[in-house]
Amino acid sequence: MDRLILQKAASYCAYQERTQDEVRQRLKKWNVWGDEADELIAELISMNYLSEERFAKTYAGGKFRIKNWGRMKIRQELNRRGLSQYSIEKGMGEIEDKAYVEGLKALLEKKRNLLVKTENDPFKLKQKLVRFALGKGYESELIWKTVEELE
Repeated sequence: MDRLILQKAASYCAYQERTQDEVRQRLKKWNVWGDEADELIAELISMNYLSEERFAKTYAGGKFRIKNWGRMKIRQELNRRGLSQYSIEKGMGEIEDKAYVEGLKALLEKKRNLLVKTENDPFKLKQKLVRFALGKGYESELIWKTVEELE
């Protein structure tokens, strides 16, 4: 195993949380394939540079707090990145129910204040709010309940 490549991979992982797939793609760019790539990834995991559970927690928490994403969108992205169901569940655990509902409420209030200036029809306003929140990845049942509360 090449120490220089291991060092490069370690600093790549230290810069921000990564998935095994991301590391594998980077190793391919450095012309490291197959068993050697698997060995390097195993070494990075044992050295605690690479942790999918830690990635899932950081990703879920960050996308919720910073981008106001809903659970469905976050879960879909984590799945797309090839994380295990266990890691995904650990990541989703970072989002507390109370903060989730409050986050959706604040998001919808902010959007409503923007839309109210141009949209006079209350039915269309509701529709636009629901569509907006669905696009952010929130559950429709929760969205409708929150939109009704805003009335």
